[in-house]
Amino acid sequence: MRKLLLPLLIALMLVSGCKWMRGDKKDNIEPPTELVDIESAIAIGEAWSRDIGDTEGRHGLRKPPAVAGDRVLVGDLEGKVVAVDAATGKELWQVETGIRIASGAGTGDGTAVFGGMDGEVLALDLASGAERWRSTVSSEVLATPAIARGIVVVRSYDGRLFGLDASDGKRRWLYDRGVPALTLRGNSAPVIAGGAVYAGYDDGRVVAVRLEDGAPAWEQVVAIGEGRTDLDRMVDVDGMLAIGDAEVYAVTFQGQVAALATESGQPLWTREFSSYGGLTLAGDRVLVTDDEGVVFALDRRSGGALWKMDALKYRWPTTPAVHGEYAVVGDLEGWLHWIELDSGKLVGRTRIGRDAIRAAPVASADGSLFAITVDGDLAALRIGRP
Repeated sequence: MRKLLLPLLIALMLVSGCKWMRGDKKDNIEPPTELVDIESAIAIGEAWSRDIGDTEGRHGLRKPPAVAGDRVLVGDLEGKVVAVDAATGKELWQVETGIRIASGAGTGDGTAVFGGMDGEVLALDLASGAERWRSTVSSEVLATPAIARGIVVVRSYDGRLFGLDASDGKRRWLYDRGVPALTLRGNSAPVIAGGAVYAGYDDGRVVAVRLEDGAPAWEQVVAIGEGRTDLDRMVDVDGMLAIGDAEVYAVTFQGQVAALATESGQPLWTREFSSYGGLTLAGDRVLVTDDEGVVFALDRRSGGALWKMDALKYRWPTTPAVHGEYAVVGDLEGWLHWIELDSGKLVGRTRIGRDAIRAAPVASADGSLFAITVDGDLAALRIGRP
């Protein structure tokens, strides 16, 4: 079995109830690859930065900033939600919710929806921050909710998908399936596309249900857990799914990366792979980071490797984001790295803070990139030529 990364070990301990003790030997943890000087092919400029507050703490969360039109939204563990101007970083509104915000914001229909550590679901007016409604589901909500066609879809940590009415938060449907005894800390966020909801599960499956009523459409096994222990059998689909024209892409821990047909769930291709993050589409490429920190570009049609970049091995690089002609990942020391999409060459780097970046950066239509550290350092960046 591959050597585990520190974030994975922490995640496992959070789930299993073990304690992380000072002075414990960590013989199975590889040291992060040291950064070496690179010849920068791009100029990276910071448009603005600000301290939002403790967004993730020691809970192993991955809470991306939400970009909705001209604003960026972030919620913290003390219950504060802040909306800032995407161009300037100037605060537009701030509200104290009384909820330990555990997820990123799902946005749509003029609403921002957050999940809480105690199962709360909170909907705020996107323009003003005024509360529209709050509801409660069966367990904590770590995954970013999704909104479409008047329905808010929420994934709870115990494996349930809830369809809530976007106008008042009342439950319209429930899709329920169990989770294994031992899982990674986190959940794959539900994705809405074409009248269906797609979600990855901790048993290595991807499911599709109807957005209208939550009725199952299909489920497909991406990987089957094998081995003698619960740890050996972990095959979580824990990161972001990606939706193509007629395909849904998913990757598991200790399993496979796969392309599935959106209509039927039938596999179009599979490839042995292990990742605790998700994946992103970039033209004819699938971008994904493996569990050792190697970043890959795979061919969307076949799954074959187009390139791989291992200069960030054991630096816990995030799920890649697409920023113009580049893939961007954050790392354990607050660095962001730009990788040329055509070649896999590392071409740029900048630092936004001293703490880890766990959530994938988010690019906007105007060419800005937003990233946040676990300690709440939020920055907006743009690229140019040196």
